Amino acid sequence: MFTFIAWLILFIICWPLAILALVLYPVFWILTLPFRLVGIAVDGVFGLLKGIILLPGKLLQR
Repeated sequence: MFTFIAWLILFIICWPLAILALVLYPVFWILTLPFRLVGIAVDGVFGLLKGIILLPGKLLQR
């Protein structure tokens, strides 16, 4: 909701910039998608490594 209100204010102040932002947003989203996917994969690898490293401690606690 905040993004929409900010865009409306930008549209009132400078409508060509608001239209440009509206057109370029999907392009920016598509360009940043691979970086987000790599971030998810790296987070998964770190979670797996954490689980492997902490497994002996968890087994010894029981």
